Amino acid sequence: MSKWLELRPITLRAANDWLDGVHRHNGRTTRNAGKFAIAVIDGMDAVVGVAIVGRPVSATYEDGVTAEVLRVCTQDEAPTNVCSMLYAACWRAWKAMGGRRLITYTLQTEPGTSLTAAGWQIVGTTEPTRPGWRKQVKPERVYQPVMMERKNRWEPLW
Repeated sequence: MSKWLELRPITLRAANDWLDGVHRHNGRTTRNAGKFAIAVIDGMDAVVGVAIVGRPVSATYEDGVTAEVLRVCTQDEAPTNVCSMLYAACWRAWKAMGGRRLITYTLQTEPGTSLTAAGWQIVGTTEPTRPGWRKQVKPERVYQPVMMERKNRWEPLW
């Protein structure tokens, strides 16, 4: 793999297709949901990582100027800075679109090294989703075991 990395736009469908089966605990975003997606390409024009930004999952943050990084995924052999590159690019792109706040979540068991390197900080935590929520509130959502874990909420410092 080449050392040269480049950011490129990618369609939401192509980003979901790429990460489907690669991400370790999340599947595709619902109905290819999202506002935009960014890819990192290596010197051989191969995708080595993608990020998908969309509406916040929690209605609490649905104010029109807040978005959420829904997925970040890289190949196992991708250079170590690809995740940080994606998080930083998502924030720059969202700010350029007039966005004022960008959030994302990590499992509390994940260190968040890439987020810290990209200038993000933990601003809150979440509790696991209660059993039975999907039948009562969002029947179209697909249950994933990761929903039962505590998470840290992150935002960029700048």
